[in-house]
Amino acid sequence: MKNNRPLIRRTFLQERFDILIKKQRNGTANFNDLTELDEIVNRDPAIRESILEEMHEMEHPSEGPKQEEEIIAITPIQQPSFLAQLKNFFHRLFTAAAPNTKAILVH
Repeated sequence: MKNNRPLIRRTFLQERFDILIKKQRNGTANFNDLTELDEIVNRDPAIRESILEEMHEMEHPSEGPKQEEEIIAITPIQQPSFLAQLKNFFHRLFTAAAPNTKAILVH
């Protein structure tokens, strides 16, 4: 007898992942199973990518026609120069000390 089903190549990690996911969904997974599942997801980039795609589909179930995503431009924060930092330091130093001191006028 010949099967017309195509062969599916799967790695050990993919098989183990499927078993652990079924245990998790049934509620029979123990702590060791969940830590093993976490290690498999972190170790195998193909499995991690499939999970991220599935999570994205769950968050956006029916987008309908493809909507264009809004692109937000993030401008990097410029670090102040050394002279500006020095000026700010002395400004903070003297403005913080000024209210605590009493002005003495000498004629």
